[in-house]
Amino acid sequence: MQVVDGKGWQVQVDDEPLRIGPLELHTRLLMGSSGYPNVQTMLDALEAAGAELVTVAIRRINLKDRSEESLLALLERHGYRVLPNTAGCYTAREAVLVAQLAREALETNLIKLEVIGDDETLLPDVEQLLKAARELINDGFVVLAYTNDDPITCRKLADLGCAAVMPLASPIGSGMGLVNPYNLHLIREMIDDVPLIVDAGIGTASDAAMAMELGYDGVLVNSAISQAEHPVLMARAVRHAVEAGRLAFRAGRMPRRFYARPSSPMEGRVGH
Repeated sequence: MQVVDGKGWQVQVDDEPLRIGPLELHTRLLMGSSGYPNVQTMLDALEAAGAELVTVAIRRINLKDRSEESLLALLERHGYRVLPNTAGCYTAREAVLVAQLAREALETNLIKLEVIGDDETLLPDVEQLLKAARELINDGFVVLAYTNDDPITCRKLADLGCAAVMPLASPIGSGMGLVNPYNLHLIREMIDDVPLIVDAGIGTASDAAMAMELGYDGVLVNSAISQAEHPVLMARAVRHAVEAGRLAFRAGRMPRRFYARPSSPMEGRVGH
């Protein structure tokens, strides 16, 4: 759909799909599946978020359990696309093995790659992350790489051939929001050839809107929704925030000015 803006220009309102490797998504909010008080709350939150792609920690589920009430079966039955992840891996070797197990069990080349450096900060081990990304891409995987907010590491992951690069806003589960928007802005400026998804640290809807206003292609949210007092309401709030932030980015914000400028014209004032 097109509308005419204040300058008489035709503006495309409907957004194009988010394309990550073979994926074509019509929502820019990716969801996690852990930490909910119960399964029904998770399903209600996913629906409220308008989710299409849901990430699942392979090391924390039983891949052999395909009963009707298993997590994988529930997600499949409700029409969600599963994105396996390597959460809990501390070396490239572990991450590659977990990805290969996920591919065999779930028949997908998609993998969200996480290689963690320690238990306290859960920050990525960059050396092991780059090593694992290289091996998985060479093995035919579609890699969405979770990383720190370092522009150089993000550029290296993009150059390796990752389908998406996913810098953190702040440490996993902290809810601290965008602690370094300057670096996130640099990453967006440096990388325009690969989808960028803000992953980890989102605490509430306004954080998601801020990430999208920086020009990011999407956000992945888990704890901000699953650990909210009312997860389903928060899922709806984050959904709208992502949409609003995306629209604001596409609209183009007004310039920042150090001094005030009146919104009404000075010419033609009474008495002048």
